[in-house]
Amino acid sequence: MTKLSIIYYSATGHGTTMAHRLAAAAEAAGAEVRVRHVAETRDPQTFAENPAWSANYEETKDQPAATGDDIMWADGVIFGSPTRFGSTAAPFQTFMDSLGGLWAQGKLADKAYAAFTSSQTAHGGQETTLIGLYTSLMHFGGVLVPPGYTDGLKFVDGNPYGVSHITGPENQNELNDATLAALDHMATRVVKIAGSLAQ
Repeated sequence: MTKLSIIYYSATGHGTTMAHRLAAAAEAAGAEVRVRHVAETRDPQTFAENPAWSANYEETKDQPAATGDDIMWADGVIFGSPTRFGSTAAPFQTFMDSLGGLWAQGKLADKAYAAFTSSQTAHGGQETTLIGLYTSLMHFGGVLVPPGYTDGLKFVDGNPYGVSHITGPENQNELNDATLAALDHMATRVVKIAGSLAQ
């Protein structure tokens, strides 16, 4: 059975929703799945006035947090981070920076990798966030498995680099049909390629 880890950071819950959709699609494709959030690095008092951030923190804080072991266990990994000024969020990058020892031992190489992100606006740094993340994965020696335009649905969601969600000014947690379909496609594709690499 192909093993897939979904490792993500989410502040206000969009990434959490996307991660669980990916997990459901991967399980439907026959994978064994671990969903792991990247632990929050900020003091909860600093975002106490943001109800969505506080709610997501409370929902996920007692769930297993991501470690390097979750990457080593997996045949494939899908990473997720919201955009922060066109890059991944600081807690996510802190997690990536913690992987140096495993990278030096070559333990992050030869796995299938893909990624997802979200931003408040359509041009809020989604592409640069994904491409920047892939640069780290190239350093790992990972096998990049972006969705590309491998299915007609990708011409609808329009993101060949991964999957991205626009949260909008109302900070909606609802994913539209195009995003849901794109998440399902990416999960299924990563499971397929990861399974081939693991043989």
